[in-house]
Amino acid sequence: MQAVDAVIRSRLHSDVVLVRQVAEYIIQSGGKRLRPALVLLTAGALGYRGTHHHELAAVIEFIHTATLLHDDVVDESSLRRGRDTANALFGNAASVLVGDFLYSRAFQMMVEVGNMRIMQVLADATNVIAEGEVLQLMNCHDANVDEARYLQVIHFKTAKLFEAAARLGALLGGGSAEVEQALAAYGMHLGTAFQLVDDVLDYSGAEAETGKHLGDDLAEGKPTLPLIYVMQNGSAEQADCVRHAIESGGRDDFQAVLAAIRATGALDYTLRQAAVEAELARKSIDLLLPASQYKDSLLELSAFAVARSY
Repeated sequence: MQAVDAVIRSRLHSDVVLVRQVAEYIIQSGGKRLRPALVLLTAGALGYRGTHHHELAAVIEFIHTATLLHDDVVDESSLRRGRDTANALFGNAASVLVGDFLYSRAFQMMVEVGNMRIMQVLADATNVIAEGEVLQLMNCHDANVDEARYLQVIHFKTAKLFEAAARLGALLGGGSAEVEQALAAYGMHLGTAFQLVDDVLDYSGAEAETGKHLGDDLAEGKPTLPLIYVMQNGSAEQADCVRHAIESGGRDDFQAVLAAIRATGALDYTLRQAAVEAELARKSIDLLLPASQYKDSLLELSAFAVARSY
């Protein structure tokens, strides 16, 4: 990861001062670096010992960071990882344009690796992520979104980049088609588990740990799984309360919605679904990858996805 950070710092350079300022601010603002770690761990699990995994891990982080910059503008967010968002600090226009810079820099870097299959994986993932962003936008303030529609957003918007990161490790390590697909499935299930736990933390996390305001999803009218569960399994009064909160947005109904979520066990249900995804991730690789510290870390990561509090 130190080598990846060195690549990130060197490739963030731009002669345009504002590009450097915004890009460095967002990259240095923390984050778990899970997606680039997936590239390193999956490549290592297959015995790769070159240096291309450092560049591709940085590419994955640049793509992820670009989506965060654009996300925060779309969502009008003011806080991420406990710090002001880039759009709150530098303005919406700068955030969108620097997000574009990070996307295009990522594509410059992936071309330099010189592997058409890797470029295809990353190009496809970036396109699917954009579709996921639009799907989420269409779902906002729509209280009729069901679990299947919501999971589609997760698979496109969040899990797809996890999947691509794991698939890159398989390609670098020369894995068979079966191994590549297994690692891709691992990434998809892991990313889904992570997003479902994020949904839980939006209603139960400590703001000092999550670095976000509680209830941000509700304020933006996002029908996440805990809310969908209440509407499908709560009383008529509870369902109406959640429906109104989704359709109107804002925080006025937050306490009533939180009470409905707790009363119906919606967070426990969402955590159970996250645990199912994490177990599917574990099973995807457990019998297929040879024993190594890299494999152990991948298995530990699937457990951390559900157990974390941030």
